[in-house]
Amino acid sequence: MRIRLTAGTAEATGHLYSNATSRDFASLLPVTITTHDLGGREIAGPLPRALTGGDGRSDYRAGQLGYWSPSSDLAIYHHEDGFRIPSPGIVMIGEIETGLDAILAAAPDRPLTITTD
Repeated sequence: MRIRLTAGTAEATGHLYSNATSRDFASLLPVTITTHDLGGREIAGPLPRALTGGDGRSDYRAGQLGYWSPSSDLAIYHHEDGFRIPSPGIVMIGEIETGLDAILAAAPDRPLTITTD
């Protein structure tokens, strides 16, 4: 599924992976969350409800969207620094293809809206 992320006038596009957690996330769309910077490697913000779990992993790539089940947060990774995500790991649900830098500049501490594209 194609997605669009919007923060102010900044936009990015991407897609969701084909897994149960991604499909559950898609059922929330459109969704607006407020993000904050986390460790200089990701922006993250709480979703309105918990999602169906999946297999968590300890690694990520810049541009990937992940779901952190302990706090029901959506994470958008932007910096690869070798950090290993602790247990239960992050469930990867999609990735941004274009506009990552624009979203990063606009999103922290302001609403980020994700819709189908």
